[in-house]
Amino acid sequence: MDLQTVRWFLALAEDGHVTQTAAELRISQPGLSRAIARLERELGTRLFDREGRTLRLSAYGVIFRRHAERLIAEERAARHALAQAADPDSGEVGLAFLHTQGTALVPELLRDYRREHPRVTFRLSQGSSEHLVAAVTEGRADLAITSPRPADLAWHPLTTERLRLAVPAGHRLAGRSRVRPSDAAGEPFILMRLGYGLRSITDELFREEGLRPDIAFEGEEAATLRGLVAAGLGVAIVPPGEPVSGVAEVVLTGARRTIGLAWVDGRTRPPVVEGFRRFVMSRAAP
Repeated sequence: MDLQTVRWFLALAEDGHVTQTAAELRISQPGLSRAIARLERELGTRLFDREGRTLRLSAYGVIFRRHAERLIAEERAARHALAQAADPDSGEVGLAFLHTQGTALVPELLRDYRREHPRVTFRLSQGSSEHLVAAVTEGRADLAITSPRPADLAWHPLTTERLRLAVPAGHRLAGRSRVRPSDAAGEPFILMRLGYGLRSITDELFREEGLRPDIAFEGEEAATLRGLVAAGLGVAIVPPGEPVSGVAEVVLTGARRTIGLAWVDGRTRPPVVEGFRRFVMSRAAP
């Protein structure tokens, strides 16, 4: 069953005259009659009853007409959706990003992009780096802003952050200009949970320092880590963020993380997604 024949069926059902309908459709009368007969054979039932020179829908034709109208409506909706997807100035972008990028980087990108492309919408999701990579790989998100660089995704670095050691105000390290992770040896550490990009970076810093940390708590957001530090429950390695009362932050020597844009290389990207991808890459720090 092809949609062209379904359209012809609907036109004939509306008009009831083969000759007139064929003329309106700009096809031959025998061609229309053969198409309707072929459709009836495929469905295994008569769709029209003849009353003199007029065709009227049979009881089966009435049933099929309702479904035929839905078929054509769905096809029209599909074509409209595809046309929208092909428009770089409209449509939806699925963007996944780290929680820590939700207060500055991501809002700034969305604000500036929508200033020039106001009809573009965004489907946002947040989570661990593991979650973000899975979302892009499985097609639940088009792009991800994450760290560290994913092993199996295309990647473009955007900015590099200097990590800090967060300690309670009045801590012995609070007045230092710089520290190393080993300077906090013996302190209870508050870390991100496994699966988070910051945790993998932190674990690598510990390995480089030969440090076996005493892990007191694990969290899922940098704000939570800072809050636990403020409560005097330990120290934490954190990225730049909003200052928290009762917490002092000291630069960690040589400790950095690079935030970048990730996507599946070789996967077809709608123009709206490609437009935003190029925009984000153009905003990368030199």
